[in-house]
Amino acid sequence: MKTLFWSVAFSLLILTGPVAAGATGPPQASPAAPARPSGAAATADAPVGYTQPDPAKRAEAYSNFTMGHLNEEFYDATSHSEYANLAIEFYKKAYELDPKSPVIGEHLAEIYFKAQRIRDAVLEAQEILKHDADNLPARRLLARIYVRTLGDLSGAAGQRETVGRAIEQYREILRVDPSDTEAALWLARLHRLQNDREKAEKALRGVLEREPENEPAIEQLTQLLLDQGKSMEAIALLERIEKRSPTPGLLDLLGDAYTQVHNSARAEQAYRKAVELDPAEASHRRGLAQSLLAQEKYAPALEQYKKLVELEPDDPDNYLRLAQIYRQLRQLDRAEENLLHAKQRAPGSLEVIYYEAMIYEAQGRFSDAIRVLSDAVVGVKSQSGVSPTSRRTLAILYEQLGRLYRDVENYSAAVNTFQEMLKLGEEEDRRARVLIIDTHRANRDLPRALETSRKALELYPKDRSIRVTSALLLGEKGDTDEAARLLREMLAGATEDREIFLDLAQVYERGRRYAEAEAAARAAEKLAARPAENEMVWFLLGAIFERQKKHDLAENEFKRVLQLNPRNAPALNYYGYMLADLGTRLDEATELVKRALAEEPYNGAYLDSLGWAYFKQNRLAEAEGSLRKAVERNAHDPTIRDHLGDVYFKSGRIDLAASEWERALAEWRRALPTENEAEKVAALEQKLSNLKHRLAQQKPASAAKPQ
Repeated sequence: MKTLFWSVAFSLLILTGPVAAGATGPPQASPAAPARPSGAAATADAPVGYTQPDPAKRAEAYSNFTMGHLNEEFYDATSHSEYANLAIEFYKKAYELDPKSPVIGEHLAEIYFKAQRIRDAVLEAQEILKHDADNLPARRLLARIYVRTLGDLSGAAGQRETVGRAIEQYREILRVDPSDTEAALWLARLHRLQNDREKAEKALRGVLEREPENEPAIEQLTQLLLDQGKSMEAIALLERIEKRSPTPGLLDLLGDAYTQVHNSARAEQAYRKAVELDPAEASHRRGLAQSLLAQEKYAPALEQYKKLVELEPDDPDNYLRLAQIYRQLRQLDRAEENLLHAKQRAPGSLEVIYYEAMIYEAQGRFSDAIRVLSDAVVGVKSQSGVSPTSRRTLAILYEQLGRLYRDVENYSAAVNTFQEMLKLGEEEDRRARVLIIDTHRANRDLPRALETSRKALELYPKDRSIRVTSALLLGEKGDTDEAARLLREMLAGATEDREIFLDLAQVYERGRRYAEAEAAARAAEKLAARPAENEMVWFLLGAIFERQKKHDLAENEFKRVLQLNPRNAPALNYYGYMLADLGTRLDEATELVKRALAEEPYNGAYLDSLGWAYFKQNRLAEAEGSLRKAVERNAHDPTIRDHLGDVYFKSGRIDLAASEWERALAEWRRALPTENEAEKVAALEQKLSNLKHRLAQQKPASAAKPQ
């Protein structure tokens, strides 16, 4: 019937245009023009107290209603406002003739809504409800109006009021019709918007009691549980459904739930199934790509992001992730190329700027990295007003910029940059003070570091990061007992103690109290929830054993680290340097350090280790090249200068050797108390003394004139 009426009505539209008041009305071929009975004919569903008008008025009301309905159909098909205006006029005439008809009122309210005359629609629906409180079409219309209006409101007070009105209508709809699933789902959404999670959950569970596999209800309830951190409950709900009737959307949510509990492997499985069911949907593939990236499965992640670029060629995030992966794979040219694509699609993006600086840093282009971040700071500061977002943006930029200055040993610029963070708010102030303390410590300016630490503790006596940093600084000073006391006061008998025990192990190791250092590390090891968390523990144990010259035990710990994470650069370097220093398995030592440098090519300590391994193999030219690069990166490291002096001495450049050893000795005198290694200093002093004696003996002979 609906199809027949529409074809006739559309033919009339083509032939005559808008159906005006003087038209003869719909052709007799379609006497059932209204989709539902007119107000005059709707006696079966009429409210209590409704009486029909006299037959003449009834016929005229029916005629006007029919014309109104016909023009409403034309408006739905064409969106031409003249049809809406005519429909309103006809409905109003019909309503004048039959003012108690709920059906005419419903249609009039509906066309007001369609024609964007929202206030008239609301007033009309409210008028209907005065006479018929259980009128579902009127309540549904009001609910739709309030929900749609939410998107047009900017003030929080107006939004709260409108949400409340919408909730009231959906509650009334469910009172009249408890089985209305759509109303229950909307009610849950609105309760979530009000942060009333208990009521939202109650509404959703009510739907699922009637319809256990209702996907929108499952989706909403899952999101609600994830918002509350009830990840395992969400996973259990989704897995029950997934076993019976998996859909791409629910599998996507299952992947999200596993991601929230940091189970990237299970997340990968869920997203992969979603992709198999719906390969054209980008969100499933994006989840799969992110889960692969989280597991450092760079090759398959690269494949997924390439496919995402095909699906979404204008999305800058896809290019940014490709740049991130290529950077990890040390394909820096491709990383830069994809970063350029991201930059073109998202100019001014903080994340793009951040990765641009990181790629420049990985390429050794430190001045370019500093320039990019400095320009970004100027750009953010030039914007009018300082919002919470811009403060957070500046804090991120300042921190990365300060770290770069510190890495290139421009300590004053680093401190000045971190001091700018102090002005951004309390959270940034706390973070900045920790960074300034670390910078003074890196510059071996212990008095300033201690003074900054003291002031920070006075301001924030309970701040965990500041207390830990202060304790570690005291450990560097050699106040091992005081440092340990500060840390032990923070132990709470919980899993969070693991980090404190790691800090204690470092303090005791610095203080050469190796038994206590090992005990603290073992305590941290016991608190690990999974083996991956012991990577740092085993590295520390390796360092503790190496410092005691227990090289076999140290080697076992470094091997455990590398078995867990073959790309752990600090472990690769420490292990390789230990072998080189012992003069054993030098080829293996060289390869281990090269692997560390593959991860961090411009790390001064790693370049020194490689140079030392080459020196032990008597590969003096290669040793010199690596050690010169190391000095460029860490000009104030006494060990690097000592090693470079050894290369010069062995290659016969005595004056250069003396110069490097002198500088090495000067740097040892500036070292922090716990960094000072008396044996190395004594050996260096002996080398210098011997060299000076040798030079003194050579001078008279060279100064003698021929007879």
